Amino acid sequence: MDLPPGWHLSIEDRPSPAARNRLGRELGTHNRTYLRNARWQWLGVFVRKPDGDIAAGLAGSTYGDWLFIHDLWVRADLRRRGICQELLRLAEGRARERGCHSAWLDTFSFQAPEFYPNSVIASSAVSIIRPTSSEFSSRSG
Repeated sequence: MDLPPGWHLSIEDRPSPAARNRLGRELGTHNRTYLRNARWQWLGVFVRKPDGDIAAGLAGSTYGDWLFIHDLWVRADLRRRGICQELLRLAEGRARERGCHSAWLDTFSFQAPEFYPNSVIASSAVSIIRPTSSEFSSRSG
């Protein structure tokens, strides 16, 4: 690596919001000329209890004509009721309104492995991460 004199490389476990935002702004500036739709927006779909507490939800963003699903969760006692499918359906509907053509979701292989192959998002990009048993053995149980 060849840096100018006085510059240094650092690894930061807690990069500041300002540092993270700077990267996003710079990348956005670079990407803008290549993307048909360079607008970045948050997107959230939630199931809320009467008191406003979240019992299930999807948080993501839209950018570059893609829906990026960051977090998707349904409380254990509400699973297998079609809630997750509906969260995805509504998020994809809003994303289409914003001009998106595809969705991206990363998940671990132990997170609802029977759900994703049959979900509405199955035809888009689903990245399933398969950790080795040794990676999680100290956390299981």
